[in-house]
Amino acid sequence: MQTIGYYNGTIAPLEELMIPANDRSNYYADGVYDAAYGRNHKIFALDEHIDRFFKSLSMIRIEPNLTKEELKTLLQSLVDRLDSDEFCLYWHMTRGTALRGHAFPKGVTPNLLVTVRPHKLLDTASCRYKLWSVEDNRYYFCNIKTINLLPNVLANQTAKDHGCDEAIFVRNGYVTEGSHSNMAILKNGRFITAPLTNLILPGVTRLHTLAICREKGIPVEERAFSFAELMDADEVIMMASSVQGVAISHINGTPVGGKDTKTYETIRSAYRQKYLSETE
Repeated sequence: MQTIGYYNGTIAPLEELMIPANDRSNYYADGVYDAAYGRNHKIFALDEHIDRFFKSLSMIRIEPNLTKEELKTLLQSLVDRLDSDEFCLYWHMTRGTALRGHAFPKGVTPNLLVTVRPHKLLDTASCRYKLWSVEDNRYYFCNIKTINLLPNVLANQTAKDHGCDEAIFVRNGYVTEGSHSNMAILKNGRFITAPLTNLILPGVTRLHTLAICREKGIPVEERAFSFAELMDADEVIMMASSVQGVAISHINGTPVGGKDTKTYETIRSAYRQKYLSETE
């Protein structure tokens, strides 16, 4: 199949998949999601994505109707149906299908949507992204990978309107994360990224990047850093499953980074090699 859609046991080309109007995603974005990438029908870092997905379900009190192992088996079976060698895998679970009402509906089971589509990851060896900063006025549940992403959508569109690739959230003068990414800086040979709190998503790419830094002997600091530190950093790095790690060239039109390409390349190439070897 060229694209795959799955909804509660029904499999169809993604363009033909139908979802009930009363799915609570429609009214409340009442659900959580995750996404992973891979090639050769192998899903990169699936265990970490599944663990985060189930943790997000727990935080919004959705009781999943399948186990982690059952979900992994299902996702792999869908990936195996795809014609393309490289792909993006997305899945989300909502609280269920019921007439509109704010309180949790009784007697319903969660709905599971999965999509698989061809996607070739960008080789970031020869490119740098541009960022645009926005005030982080989101709510305080940013550590939940909820499908309620309207603030992120608006922020990302603001960045696009300014000719940039990604938005970066700033709360009270401190950098939190991007609209669909985590952020880090290199300064004096140290890798610095915001700590895991309710203000940022616990990124899988962030997790693996920190592990690589420690393996390579690069000092790590998980602490809040200010927007001023960001602008003065030796390198600014955006981390996301869709790009792995990419350096930043401009923020709000001002050139940044480019002062520690050696350390950045050590991290970037190690991550890329990890991805290639585990999806060989």
